[in-house]
Amino acid sequence: MQLLRFFVLPPALGGVPELGVPSGLGSPLEVAKGAEPGVSGASWELCWYLGWAGEAPPNEEELRVLRWILGSPLAQGGDVAQRSFLSPQGPHVLLEIGPRLGVCTPLSTNAVSLCHAAGLSQVRRMERSRRILLQVPSPVSPEVRARLARALRDPVTEQLYPEPLGTFDVPAVPVPVTTIDVLGRGQRALREADTELGLAFDSWDLEFYTQLFQKAGRNPTSVELFDLAQSNSEHSRHWFFRGHVTLDGCPVAQTLFRSLMDTQSSSHPNNVIKFCDNSSAIRGVPVAALWPQDPAGPGPYERRTSVRHVTFTAETHNFPTAVAPFSGATTGTGGRIRDVQCTGRGAHVIAGTAGYCFGNLLIPGYEQPWEDALAPYPSSFARPLEVAIGASDGASDYGNKFGEPLLAGFARSFGQVLPGGQRREWIKTNFGPI
Repeated sequence: MQLLRFFVLPPALGGVPELGVPSGLGSPLEVAKGAEPGVSGASWELCWYLGWAGEAPPNEEELRVLRWILGSPLAQGGDVAQRSFLSPQGPHVLLEIGPRLGVCTPLSTNAVSLCHAAGLSQVRRMERSRRILLQVPSPVSPEVRARLARALRDPVTEQLYPEPLGTFDVPAVPVPVTTIDVLGRGQRALREADTELGLAFDSWDLEFYTQLFQKAGRNPTSVELFDLAQSNSEHSRHWFFRGHVTLDGCPVAQTLFRSLMDTQSSSHPNNVIKFCDNSSAIRGVPVAALWPQDPAGPGPYERRTSVRHVTFTAETHNFPTAVAPFSGATTGTGGRIRDVQCTGRGAHVIAGTAGYCFGNLLIPGYEQPWEDALAPYPSSFARPLEVAIGASDGASDYGNKFGEPLLAGFARSFGQVLPGGQRREWIKTNFGPI
């Protein structure tokens, strides 16, 4: 597969996520100056890497279609070229930042589908990077270059490309499978593996799995522990709510989920669907709408009146948003849209609300007396202001792509140090459109 490069001049918008500032806190120049005050200027462009399956390169007509897809309709093709638009002069730093290559991005999936619809069937994958040219007074050290690259990218979803890509393949070496000596060292061995592998087991998990493998008479492998950690994560609790319950040694007839569902039998009799997948619905009203006379092909529309029931669902994707605000929030919207579609045949995405909870914002020029600017955060976490802006942008971005507007919502900021020194603060945004 050939890997082609197309350079695109971006629109004149400095702070959008595509142009080098994942948090949305300013232009690439402003962010670069914050990391290195000596930066005096910045210019940037987008670079599309296109995986082309044909033995021959694209012909003139295929190139014309590609330029039309990648460029702005107002530029009439003048903003797309196969050579860079950047012109380095004097001391400079050129940074190319793109998505991590181990996983094909959603942007690539959409771009490839669009190319196939336009007749470019040889396109297999498309990924987009940002090339940022920074003007500096003198050559910079590797440490300064690394600091600039860190400020201008989201380390969770993006990486720095030291050289232009020659392939999408990632030279990955599998981590060897290890065995944890639970039989010989007990819970201590499992606790050490939890710390080393980042499994996030709590005390109950450590005790339970130690006893489980001791009873089985064998040691677990690192792969098994990874699987147990994911199965028991905050996003995979269905097995727990649908599992058998034993209370004080006596089995309980109903599961937790069944007990919750049975409350609907004594509620208002307007339930149409209750707990179908992750959604429910209440009885609606007659609604007039335009329907195609022939759904299988082009044709006229006609007015029809039908009863439209109202579907409610909530999606709380609060973990990834703390480390990747924009991308994390899109999973919340995408997950909730998925829940609506899985309610049943005929479900439609209409609108949503969103709620955001984060810590002290420390807005520049608007700091509040109760906010502590010196309070530390884990190095992997985005700051509350980044979460507030990035999560809002990410939720709206994904919803807009599906034609679902956000109609209402709330945003709350809270952070406090108690008299005993204990800190209370929202560090994970709670994103849940309904």
